[in-house]
Amino acid sequence: MTLDLLREHGTPLARQVFTWKDLVREPISKLDDEAFTRVRLIVGHAVEQAAVRFQHAAVRFGAEHRLLLADIRRVEHHQATLLRWLQPADQSPLESSIAVAQAAVEVGAQMARCEPDPYVAQALRLGLLEDFDHLYRLAALMDRLEGRDANAMLQSYTDIRPGRPTSAQHRAPEDDLRRWYDRYATAPATKLHARIACAIAYHARDHYLDVGPTFADPVARQLYAELASVKEQHVTQCESLLDPAETWLERWLLQEAAEVYLYWGCLSSETNPRVLAVWDRFLAYELEHLRIVRELYEKTEMRDASEVVPLSFTEPLEFAGERAFIREVLAAEVELGAAGTEFVPRDAESRATQSYRAQLERDGSPSETVAAGYRWSPGTELADPRIRDASVLPPLKATGS
Repeated sequence: MTLDLLREHGTPLARQVFTWKDLVREPISKLDDEAFTRVRLIVGHAVEQAAVRFQHAAVRFGAEHRLLLADIRRVEHHQATLLRWLQPADQSPLESSIAVAQAAVEVGAQMARCEPDPYVAQALRLGLLEDFDHLYRLAALMDRLEGRDANAMLQSYTDIRPGRPTSAQHRAPEDDLRRWYDRYATAPATKLHARIACAIAYHARDHYLDVGPTFADPVARQLYAELASVKEQHVTQCESLLDPAETWLERWLLQEAAEVYLYWGCLSSETNPRVLAVWDRFLAYELEHLRIVRELYEKTEMRDASEVVPLSFTEPLEFAGERAFIREVLAAEVELGAAGTEFVPRDAESRATQSYRAQLERDGSPSETVAAGYRWSPGTELADPRIRDASVLPPLKATGS
């Protein structure tokens, strides 16, 4: 399967328009639709939000292109809106958090498995095992607050079990910085993976910050604050992988290529016909954005854009369960941490990280508290015979008239 980025025709920018009814469509079902339909929507929204943030910042460096940036940015914003509004209307904040964590785990796992650069792959695996544990802590919170099984949302695609403990994920800022890739020597896939991973991390960070204060339970509020802090670390890690020598136009070109790559994967794997039509439409939009920025890049920087982005994509993101790979990474790397730009055993972490972690956890760890005594089993409390049997009322005795 190949996507030729030069021969494929996109939708002209002037025809990339929406109506309010078009933007706000019937949402998917949180139970009837496949979990990966929701995963694709979450990641697509995250990447569109990243595009909007980048294009706002780019105005400071390319003021002469501010009209073009504004035109494309408005379309990107409306794409993000449409994808966000397709999320299930009856999905609770906690269910949304579990869905966000599943998206980070599953898409992060596939990118880590396919990543050609060993160092970047290791960074992605570090984030993967930490997101995996976040999912476990959120499942424990659902059991604690609502007595419900998070697997109803996950649909058995993703395991519910501890990863690298969240309480052990807090690192000093200097230990979240990574060596950046070489813009000239690095494979295009690495550049795209880093951007998609950064978009997912940023989205999860914002989600936890927005949702956390809505809970009344004090442990839930603290847990969300803790998860948001770790996701800030993940944003720092992913951003630091990007070569700082990349020009802003080069980064814009790569951002648009990342969106094309993502939507191609969504289109190739979607099972919901209504959402499939959205991916087809948005892929055509992004192919045109990529063409416009490619021409601008070549005209402005006098370089061949194929030195930055490939002429074609050969393998799309699969959006399939990565249980076997995650279990393999979990068994081999759960005890890894980081010191400076290197990945090290946890007992070799820096004094700065140890001090930072001790300060944060001086009054206790919410991620440990929420999961104390929790171990996932199918059906959670409904499978416990003590609770199940106690819920059955004895038969009524016949009474005389």
